[in-house]
Amino acid sequence: MKSAAFGVLLAIQFLTRLPVPLACPWTPATRRWAARAYPLVGALLGALVAAAGTLLEPLLPSPLLALALLSLWVALTGGLHLDGLMDLADALGSNAPREKRFAIMKDPQVGSFAVLALVFLLAWKLALLWALLDAGAPSWGLVALLALGRLGGVGLLILVPAARPEGMAHAWQQSLTRGDLALAAVAPLALSLWWPGGAWMAAGLGVFIIGYGLATRRAFGGINGDIVGAAIEGGELWLLLIAWSWWSFVTA
Repeated sequence: MKSAAFGVLLAIQFLTRLPVPLACPWTPATRRWAARAYPLVGALLGALVAAAGTLLEPLLPSPLLALALLSLWVALTGGLHLDGLMDLADALGSNAPREKRFAIMKDPQVGSFAVLALVFLLAWKLALLWALLDAGAPSWGLVALLALGRLGGVGLLILVPAARPEGMAHAWQQSLTRGDLALAAVAPLALSLWWPGGAWMAAGLGVFIIGYGLATRRAFGGINGDIVGAAIEGGELWLLLIAWSWWSFVTA
């Protein structure tokens, strides 16, 4: 049980800016539990954003409410996955050979493709969140959405090989099995059944991860930490699109 507790805290430390004033051991057991807890951390983040939405909804019009929720969403994660998205965008936009792409992802400087990717992703997230609120969807659906987004990251870690035998993604993979993915999936899939249209989001996430995994294997030979982070951001955007489509066309 100690490994499980440390694993949950490790996942919170790794995925959020929430204060955890404790040094968690980095062992195979805690890494396994941390990966299993990824969707639970997503659910926690979604609950915090949804609680803010419940409090602010009577006070703000939909555009400002959507902007406030997205701002909190980014702040709670510290932009961790956005950094991966930007690195990936610069690497792909370079049209360079594969080895050069890895060098670009490690470069701390930000290029024009990174800026464009960041601006468009946040703009689309804001627009879809705004449209989702206008469609009458309660903000509590973000609990399931953020949990599913991080389940997608776990799926990539377990199902797609690391591009190189080094780095964070490779270190995580040494400790994980498909059984860990099954355990990680329990909570987000249960939340999906609770949320109207959640089953469609879960199915859509599977399609996204399969397509994304195949594309990254072709472009990079596998995954690394930046690619997984970008998948979480892209997966969340895809899930917002599915959720908005459900509430706009199916429940209308």
